[in-house]
Amino acid sequence: MKQKIKIGLIGFGKTGRAVANVILQNEEFTLEWVFKQNLEFENRNVPDILGMSSGDPGKIYSKTTTDINDLLDRQPVDFIIDFSSGKGIYTYGKEATERKIKIISAISHYSEKEMKYLTELSRTNVVFWSPNITIGVNYLLFASRYLKKIAPYVDIEIIEEHFRDKKEISGTAVKLADALDVSKERINSIRAGGIVGKHQIVFGFPYQTVRLIHECISREAFGSGALFVAKNLVSQNEAGLYNFENILLPYFPGLTAFQP
Repeated sequence: MKQKIKIGLIGFGKTGRAVANVILQNEEFTLEWVFKQNLEFENRNVPDILGMSSGDPGKIYSKTTTDINDLLDRQPVDFIIDFSSGKGIYTYGKEATERKIKIISAISHYSEKEMKYLTELSRTNVVFWSPNITIGVNYLLFASRYLKKIAPYVDIEIIEEHFRDKKEISGTAVKLADALDVSKERINSIRAGGIVGKHQIVFGFPYQTVRLIHECISREAFGSGALFVAKNLVSQNEAGLYNFENILLPYFPGLTAFQP
């Protein structure tokens, strides 16, 4: 029987729970534990909380009472998947890297200081980061860059829609703007209701427009994306800071890495 890929999950908010749900349903992976900041749900099992039947351990530990070094020694994992906050990397980064535990970060925004720390970790460990880890939105990014390469003169507007309480601009929209070399002023934000996440790139040609749209229907999409990354990096032993272009390029024979 093929050995399952062991996952440790950082964060258990709305998205973290959706990601845990996806891991528990995938027979190629096992959710070993969840590590979070506060004491809520401490020592309970994720399958019980989500009302699922699963043989995965999925025990919840709190940073308040559990030392991450002890946890990693007692319950080693192949990957740490981070859906916590920008500061979360300091909780486990050094400890995971010392043990060669691969890191998959799905944090939407890092400060310059945190990005520098992530880069330092990647010098000796396999580290993946994407501000939006859904497969669809990264395919959108991939396709849009090549369309811009074909028509560098085209007018571009980016529209991002999210739930009402999301205050900051979408990290994915910023990444799209950077990749397409357009001003952040070209990002148009909409906040309404419970929209999970929708990104649209409008290419304005003379006499026609092209619209590339990705809409996240459920937060489980982030879990599917994280496991897609894990499957593609499980055999990768060369240290480095990886992104979705590294993952997707092998699926497109004949294409080379994008050059602005």
